[in-house]
Amino acid sequence: MGSVSSRPENGKLFMDFRYRGKRCREQTSLEDTRENRKRVQKLLDRIEAEITLGTFDYAKHFPHSPRAEQFKAMRLQSQHLDTPLFSEFVEVWFSEMLIQWRKSHSDTVRQTLNGHLLPAFGEKEVGRITKAEILEFRASLAKVTTRSNRKLSPSRINHIMTPLRMILNEAANRYNFSSPYQGIKSLRVPRTDVEPFTLDEVRLIIEKVRPDFRNYYTVRFFTGMRTAEIDGLQWHAVDFERRQVMVRSTIVNGEIQSTKTDGSFRAIEMSQLVFDALKRQQQATGGMKFVFCTRNGSPLSHNNVTKRVWYPLLRHLGLRKRRPYQTRHTAATLWLAAGESPEWIARQMGHSTTEMLFRVYSRYVPNLTRQDGSAFERLLKSNFNDFKPGAE
Repeated sequence: MGSVSSRPENGKLFMDFRYRGKRCREQTSLEDTRENRKRVQKLLDRIEAEITLGTFDYAKHFPHSPRAEQFKAMRLQSQHLDTPLFSEFVEVWFSEMLIQWRKSHSDTVRQTLNGHLLPAFGEKEVGRITKAEILEFRASLAKVTTRSNRKLSPSRINHIMTPLRMILNEAANRYNFSSPYQGIKSLRVPRTDVEPFTLDEVRLIIEKVRPDFRNYYTVRFFTGMRTAEIDGLQWHAVDFERRQVMVRSTIVNGEIQSTKTDGSFRAIEMSQLVFDALKRQQQATGGMKFVFCTRNGSPLSHNNVTKRVWYPLLRHLGLRKRRPYQTRHTAATLWLAAGESPEWIARQMGHSTTEMLFRVYSRYVPNLTRQDGSAFERLLKSNFNDFKPGAE
């Protein structure tokens, strides 16, 4: 953000701003008065707008400035810069990044490249893409509608723009030009309020769900596991002796992968309800590889489970439609309601710090005193003491 100041030696106003990564100070002949400051500030605002749009011509505004010649030389150099087409550089960049990405992420990036970035920039030289073109492209994304006839959300647009930023920044480093993405900030994403279930709703769901999924949802609600984590849970990761569920892998698009982050690699303490549910499940699928699976032992398809079990159940019970991921939010809010330590809860959730816990669940945080899971165990016992799932 530029500023307008006056020089102590002569009292004349000057502008202080940044252009192409360099600090620029340009003197005016105007005295430091309130009216003159307004005039200079108005000019500075117009200059910064042009810089953002990529249309700023230094020599046009400051024809006698030494900086004008410097930036003119830089512009001429960039015009003669020999850079590959965006489509060519993308393939090099993508192949080099594959080694550090999970397959599910690389598939997502590939879809973004093919569906959005290559059609827009593929035939342009990577060194000649301007900030104005980037902003125009982002604005066009806001007009795109999905199959469900919805506009792309700010979060989705940001996810599309992220590979573009990475590509252009890497190309700028390799071919020695200023990245046109410089100064472009991500769109503001509205905070999504969590919609956890109450303990009474949880009990109702577990009581009324079809019997072959009762253990599944008991574990989901009281461990906070993500869908890919519970669907990819294997029996060797269930430690009944230590009463822990070891989250070591996930399943995405039918493939076993490592956990999302180092923090996601964790041990979840079993409450008695979870322990009992897994013991019952062991009788049904103990001879299989996956804890929760189809009759032939293959992993569950989360789309099928959601459409054929989860949503029909919520409709039947008259409960508001919510994504299955709300079972994870429910676990967090129940732990908080029980008074468990934020650090303990963060470890159970797979968060590296308590920052997200307080940011997402702040309104559910009471006075926290317990730190070992015992408070949550007492909460469950007081509400589920007479609960016998599957009993007639």
